[in-house]
Amino acid sequence: MDAKPLLLHCCCGPCSTSSIEMLRELGYEPVLFFGNSNIFPEDEALRRFDALKVVADHFSLRLIHQEYNHEAWRKEIAGHEQDAEKGERCAICFAYNLREAAQEALRQGIPYFTTTLTVSPHKSSPLIFTIGDTWDEFVAVDFKKKGGYQRSLELSRLLELYRQDYCGCEFSMRPLRQ
Repeated sequence: MDAKPLLLHCCCGPCSTSSIEMLRELGYEPVLFFGNSNIFPEDEALRRFDALKVVADHFSLRLIHQEYNHEAWRKEIAGHEQDAEKGERCAICFAYNLREAAQEALRQGIPYFTTTLTVSPHKSSPLIFTIGDTWDEFVAVDFKKKGGYQRSLELSRLLELYRQDYCGCEFSMRPLRQ
């Protein structure tokens, strides 16, 4: 049986590792997509992209890098800068990144897409699935299931990947770096 192509929105290298393994077990062949204009500063986004390149090479996968446009993301979340972590701002951010992934999948002619965001124990998979249900092409996979998060830690150590200590946006830096 041929693997089905799927665009995988990747927030970073570490979260992508076990997600790729799980997708392959489910019969998909991922194309990696790094479109994360929410990540701040841009140097941080580049560090995460560099780690994702290591993952792409390790798994022999194609990698698409979307142009960084933090101003567009800031415009999207305007008025929610002071929201609590895991609040409305995060839901808007998830929707922004999923929309970018859906548009890229369409441009590339890839029939399905999903996101690595569900591997994080800090992210609500049901919320991400609710947002993803906006698109028929969205594949809902909870990558933290079946030890996915622990496996991502193992593979990150094996591949010596850079691991960040905050979600990515400047607002998530506050509680973690005070």
